[in-house]
Amino acid sequence: MSQYAIAEGKKQFYIATANLLNLANPSRIYYENAPAYDQKTYQRKLKGLTDLLAKAHADIIAVQEVWDTDALEALAVSLGFERKHVVAPLASNDSASPYTQGHGAQKTPAVGIISRFEQIETTLLEEIAPEAIIDVPDVGPYERFNRPPLLLRVNAFGQPITIITAHLKSKRAYHLRDEDGNLLEDMDDPNIRVRAKLRSLCMRASEAASIRMSIIKRLQHTREPLILLGDMNDVTGSVTTQLMTETGEVNYDKSMRDVALFDAARIQSRYGWMKDVAYTHIYQGMPEVIDQLFVSEEFLPDSKFALGAVERVDYFNDHLKWDYIDRATDHGIIRAKIKIHD
Repeated sequence: MSQYAIAEGKKQFYIATANLLNLANPSRIYYENAPAYDQKTYQRKLKGLTDLLAKAHADIIAVQEVWDTDALEALAVSLGFERKHVVAPLASNDSASPYTQGHGAQKTPAVGIISRFEQIETTLLEEIAPEAIIDVPDVGPYERFNRPPLLLRVNAFGQPITIITAHLKSKRAYHLRDEDGNLLEDMDDPNIRVRAKLRSLCMRASEAASIRMSIIKRLQHTREPLILLGDMNDVTGSVTTQLMTETGEVNYDKSMRDVALFDAARIQSRYGWMKDVAYTHIYQGMPEVIDQLFVSEEFLPDSKFALGAVERVDYFNDHLKWDYIDRATDHGIIRAKIKIHD
């Protein structure tokens, strides 16, 4: 149970999302072209992430870019959690893991969730929903998530809440390679570059559509709240992000509130004073919000079905102004304070 809520005698909690920029065990090769962390570098990264996340005082932290649960558990413990509070199946260092056999994430990092609250259900969204499968140019049907989202249901003060964290396909151009990883295309050809970016967009759109279908299944005709958060790799108003949330549909059909998601930053009680400093990433020199947090109708202030409210949303991004070598992560942290009604 939330130590911060206990201190204030209220049913409230902080929830945050953080891309941890390749958190891996020391002496472990995670990408073939990236050096493994030595002990000194590993400890510096852990300390940097701890210092950053400690300021958020979060009770639930959704994380992306995790390679090893040992490293994530070490981070969690340094933040005052227990090892059992960590859920990251695809980065497991447990030799009994059916996913990793204890070797941690392979080829691509995984997502995870750290939560003080009792865990009711853990589900990985591994396969793209059949209705969301599309043919990616020169690749074929996109049928499985590259980085499967994680769904965790928790018991927060007696209220079950579904949390989904995702790390969608990046905008980075997806070039064709052979089985050994050798390029099959000319990266300097501007037309090829456009087609490679189109592939990435198709993949991200398919992932977004599939997540949307999972959300509808969870929300339709129910009163159990849901929170979606993570690294969406595009801005809040983008087609792919809106595909997941369908917030705009509410303007035309109020019944869509039942399954729509709402940007926590826009519905917070104190909206206005933070909007000019909101960014979580700097892409090609431009600040943008690609790490996002959305909530269902049950946290919408004017809903007759409201079970709670988003009191405020904060962005922790000062470290993005530092030199790259001094950053523990290249993403900012977004945190929401949520209060559950008595």
